[in-house]
Amino acid sequence: MTTTASPRPPTAPAQGPAGPTGPGARRAAARRRSGSARTAWLYLLPALAVLGGLLVYPIYQLGLISFLEYTQAQVSGGRPTSFKGLGNYRALFSDPQFWQVLLATVLFAAACVLVTLTVGCALAVLLTRVRALPRLALMLAALGAWATPAVTGSTVWVFLFDPDHGPVNRVLGLGDFSWTYGRYSAFALVLAEVVWCSFPFVMVTVYAGIRAVPAEVLEAAALDGASQWRIWRSVTAPVLRPILVVVTIQSVIWDFKVFTQIYVMTAGGGIAGQNLVLNVYAYQKAFASSEYSLGSAIGVVMLLILLAVTLVHLRLLRRQGEEL
Repeated sequence: MTTTASPRPPTAPAQGPAGPTGPGARRAAARRRSGSARTAWLYLLPALAVLGGLLVYPIYQLGLISFLEYTQAQVSGGRPTSFKGLGNYRALFSDPQFWQVLLATVLFAAACVLVTLTVGCALAVLLTRVRALPRLALMLAALGAWATPAVTGSTVWVFLFDPDHGPVNRVLGLGDFSWTYGRYSAFALVLAEVVWCSFPFVMVTVYAGIRAVPAEVLEAAALDGASQWRIWRSVTAPVLRPILVVVTIQSVIWDFKVFTQIYVMTAGGGIAGQNLVLNVYAYQKAFASSEYSLGSAIGVVMLLILLAVTLVHLRLLRRQGEEL
């Protein structure tokens, strides 16, 4: 008696935890990822085109002009444009005034960032402690300061501290004291105006982050006997660290390139240029002295400084295991 062997069922492809893992399945997954990537780039293409026109091309032109001899003679066509290489940068770095202005810019920006973050974080915590009506009034006042154009806000502050007609000197009994005459008093006045128009961004952003902190964590810390300062330092601040990184980097970029407030409130940089910062210094070199290539070189230096600060900050955070 002979027996007929039953046909063996076809071998099924190897199954992994997430489905088929054979070569065909891997190729299909790779094609799906490639298609998703192409779709994402297609969605991003309009924004990238706008950024290329508004950001990349001007930066390219800025760098190009910084390597040329480009003054009023070249603009008017009286002389041909010539390539200077690093000549503009050598002239810039050999100018003692550049280093004085750079130091003043760094110190002024650091002070603005520190005060802005302190005021913004303090008011964000205050918003979590007050009732709805005072919170709404504070939010509206802050957003009003944030929405005020820089030229308008600077002009109003100059009037408030005017030595002849300003109400601040009358209230404080300072007589005809001029806030913009002295170097440090002028910088302090501009700092106050910069903080006034910058702290609402920090306040609103940090307040939103505080509201996102789980209430159970805060209640547990309070039950353990932690003070409000200890809760902020040990519980809230670590949770808000990614947000604080964003507002810090944004504040550094904004305050390092301050132009309008200095130019309006100190009449172009103060007496004998005592209140110059890099942005105003570049403007004077490029447009007041018609040394457009030198002004472009200052702009490139500012761009590289801000890029280096941002990259170093992000790298330090990545080493600490923080995710943005």
